[in-house]
Amino acid sequence: MKKTRIFAIVMAMAMLMSCLFAGSAFAADALKIGATGPLTGDASSYGISVNQGANLAVEEINAAGGVNGYELEFNMIDDKAAAADATTGFGQLMDWGMQASLGSVTSGSCEAFGQQAAQYHVFFLTPSASAASVIATGDTAFRVCFGDPDQGTLAAQELTSRFEKIGCIYDTSDTYSAGIYAAFDEEMKNLGVEYQTFTFDQDNKKSFSAQVEALKDCQVIFCPFYYTEASLVAKECSSSGHGDILLFGCDGFDGLAPLLDDTVTNPIEYITPFDVESTDEKTAAFVANYTEKYGAAPDQFAADGYDCIYTIAALLEAAGVEDTSIDFASLADILVAQITADDFSYDGVTGTMTWDASGASTKIPVIVILN
Repeated sequence: MKKTRIFAIVMAMAMLMSCLFAGSAFAADALKIGATGPLTGDASSYGISVNQGANLAVEEINAAGGVNGYELEFNMIDDKAAAADATTGFGQLMDWGMQASLGSVTSGSCEAFGQQAAQYHVFFLTPSASAASVIATGDTAFRVCFGDPDQGTLAAQELTSRFEKIGCIYDTSDTYSAGIYAAFDEEMKNLGVEYQTFTFDQDNKKSFSAQVEALKDCQVIFCPFYYTEASLVAKECSSSGHGDILLFGCDGFDGLAPLLDDTVTNPIEYITPFDVESTDEKTAAFVANYTEKYGAAPDQFAADGYDCIYTIAALLEAAGVEDTSIDFASLADILVAQITADDFSYDGVTGTMTWDASGASTKIPVIVILN
């Protein structure tokens, strides 16, 4: 009688677990791709977008028959854009069985993630962690997005070709912002152009009245930081009577549009590899499918996450990886050799990309006019 009861309890628990995971995207025979990103907190827009773009790609790939006969499985853990949480998340993903990765979404988190990936020899292709330090963590570190130096250099070249009075505000406490600024400053010196700079940090990013007042005579203000602070700068400019200054940003401006209202009169432009209005067939199909699934158009981070998954699928297919039980270290060697091969490229919704051993991607940017 006792054995019967125990057996009944075990069976009941098994049925319960089956119900709990019935709607899961996890497949019995799949290659596992993990990542961490901010799914909550101030930077959650980025993590949610990457997660949704990546999941859409996985669904499309699996629905089309998978890769070499097997499915892909994706799992993102919330790291709140904090390095410590990304480190913890890496361990959780390894326990889950991660074989390849998208790393982390934000630069500080991805640097911490990358240090763990280097130690264990795990391949990762980050969608959006653009700091130079991220791909310097190890030989298995790669990225889809532009690097911070690339964006800073491009911004300097673009702005000096159009304006004489140039200002800049950047966040000294943020890896992303400080990295882009360093490249911008270096290129401005190379070009022999003087400009004005003002800063803020994590303890002083709620009001930008002092910075805007100091730069009120500029024709353009370069803002290499994220959309939350960018919205505050835009509102301060407009409310203080400086609504004619161009605010020029980088890919961190994705997510800015919903935070603006009719009171913001400043023209706003930013560098990005993705244009949601593109008529390119692949990009238009992605935008339509993403919008149908999630009820809103994708931003650049969603596009980056989408391209990351498709790139990894292309690598697996090109390398002929057929065994889903392959260990992460062996798979890393295969993926690194394939992504750096002279004849490998991927034509994605964020452009046609190639990679070298540095981990950086090469592609052509566009400038989006937001306002």
